Amino acid sequence: MAVTSLVLVASGLVAWGALGTGESKRPLEIEVPAGTAVATDPAGAALALQELRRAIETNDAERARSVAAATPTAQELLESLVTNAAAARIVDVSLRYIDEQGSIGEDGTWTAAVAVEWRYDGFDVSPASTETVVGFVVEADEVRISQIGADSLRTPLWMAGPFAVSRTDSTLVLSADAARLGQYARLAGRAVRVVSQVLTDWDERLVVEVARDQTGLERALDVEPGYYRQIAAVTGSADGSVSEVSAVHVYVNPEVFAGLGMVGREVVLAHEATHVAGDGPTSRAPTWLVEGFADYVALRDTDLPRSRTAAQIRQRIAVEGVPDELPKSADFDIRGPHLGAVYESAWLVCETLATLRGGDAVRRLFVNVSQGASLESQLEEIFGIQEAELTALWRDVLQDL
Repeated sequence: MAVTSLVLVASGLVAWGALGTGESKRPLEIEVPAGTAVATDPAGAALALQELRRAIETNDAERARSVAAATPTAQELLESLVTNAAAARIVDVSLRYIDEQGSIGEDGTWTAAVAVEWRYDGFDVSPASTETVVGFVVEADEVRISQIGADSLRTPLWMAGPFAVSRTDSTLVLSADAARLGQYARLAGRAVRVVSQVLTDWDERLVVEVARDQTGLERALDVEPGYYRQIAAVTGSADGSVSEVSAVHVYVNPEVFAGLGMVGREVVLAHEATHVAGDGPTSRAPTWLVEGFADYVALRDTDLPRSRTAAQIRQRIAVEGVPDELPKSADFDIRGPHLGAVYESAWLVCETLATLRGGDAVRRLFVNVSQGASLESQLEEIFGIQEAELTALWRDVLQDL
């Protein structure tokens, strides 16, 4: 599944002010109950973040622990940022304090929005840039980092806790579940090979990120809880931006993915890899073509019968009849009740086209329309039909299921 709907909402880059001015160095006074800390310390927090950045750059886990709050959880978290960055070759790291969020806690802790930049060396063209929540506390007259991440703002996977890494020339797989890393790595490698049989001119670099659970996925993509409860995996930029140089990765929902059989997992990863290879988030093609083509690539070499690959649309047709028109973008709402049927129907549009002129013609249609050519002109040029004729042929296929 592509996340066109997700990535089109570009994350705001908040101007973080002149941290070096005298005013920004003064603690922000906040009225709190007696016996608690009486102020936040933005300047001290900024210094702690820069010390953490230097620890990441120099691969110094002990240095990272030195700026963590005096709890095992905080110390292990900051140490994991260093080990994660080294294993995944994360470079161009930047951490900048922006502003407090909410009020100071009774234990003296406070949270703030922090601007984060990072890049996976060898895979991302330019750094991702977003904001995340970081917790701070004053201990022994120094600001320490107490937590990273919350339900508000994004929490990049590499900042959420330890993960295991598999890296080849064409795949980078990051998994919070180390026991399943080998499986994800094999699936990612297969997905690259499957996609490269159809899209032969992409650079064959695929990043797959697997959070610990659905909550971790939703925090990494900054969506509301439960948003991806139906989705096994999703493709989108690491920071919500939409451009030709955005870092586009595949994000796995481990809770849904684990419920699939092996063939289902292969199809899902190949589908998402097609979005990466075909620049799905920036494609100008209609959603039915973006999603239908991804399924066409993922399913073309499987032995699955249509009784399985079109089971949900068959059930829907039995109740509601054959649709009158091709799927609309609104039909792909991931919270919709018939999402599986919509995807199957989009795949069958591409199958209908492949029956007319073959798989290479379908690829040409997708590539040309994605790059801005009109659907009508390409249907006429490549297939010799108009959209109304395609719709009629597709409806006949649905009727025969």
